[in-house]
Amino acid sequence: MSDLVLKIENLHARVGDTDILRGVNLEVPRGEVHALMGPNGSGKSTLANVLMGAPAYEVTAGRVLFEGEDITSLAPDERARRGLFLAFQYPVEIPGVSLLNFLRTSLAAVTGKDLPIRTFRKLLDEKLLLLDMDKSFVRRNVNEGFSGGEKKRSEVLQLALLEPRLAVLDETDSGLDIDAIEVVSKAVAAMRSANLGFLVITHYLRILSALSLDRVHVLVNGRIARSGGPELADQLEAEGYGELRAEAHATDAAERPAAVAG
Repeated sequence: MSDLVLKIENLHARVGDTDILRGVNLEVPRGEVHALMGPNGSGKSTLANVLMGAPAYEVTAGRVLFEGEDITSLAPDERARRGLFLAFQYPVEIPGVSLLNFLRTSLAAVTGKDLPIRTFRKLLDEKLLLLDMDKSFVRRNVNEGFSGGEKKRSEVLQLALLEPRLAVLDETDSGLDIDAIEVVSKAVAAMRSANLGFLVITHYLRILSALSLDRVHVLVNGRIARSGGPELADQLEAEGYGELRAEAHATDAAERPAAVAG
């Protein structure tokens, strides 16, 4: 088995006629927590959706390796069964479906095992305790009437229950107050293990400071512009993305004549 839970090689992707990812290279070893940062419009959420196989996104070059297997052409459900999980930036409502039934069905779909209800409830209660969530929460319909913080807690509850091999968190801290961020970050930290890798997509340091980061990657104009240790996040907080934007524009300008000549 590969030491890398995720390896992205020269990944290009588009939506319609718009190229968004333009040669992404990125590696996440198993057991590590990596952050993906970058300005708005740089392609962070696109990368998350491409990793999960969202049909609206077309991969035009490159590949995605998950635990050494090329999953670039796999359907989203096949990726989920292999242990890939995406926490959405904007979770959708599912009226008429209780969170309890949704979670039980999801677990059965991913693992191929339909646990007896008592066994499932015991497991679920353990995860609710981890997230400091009341048991009545799972009787509500999926995300229906949820606050922003409740939606994100619901996503992290799914993560805790499904126990994937790689968790991609797409701005899970967006819209959360300080207390909710603390709950979510502590839960993610508690789930960290030698077999679970994290790719945390965010603009902010608030959640990253609680996660014991191993690596930070910066996405600008559809490419990884810089990678470094946790100190890189502090540098970005202090200095912004101006220098990296300028470097990306210079790279684009240098490539355009070559493209025309070709």
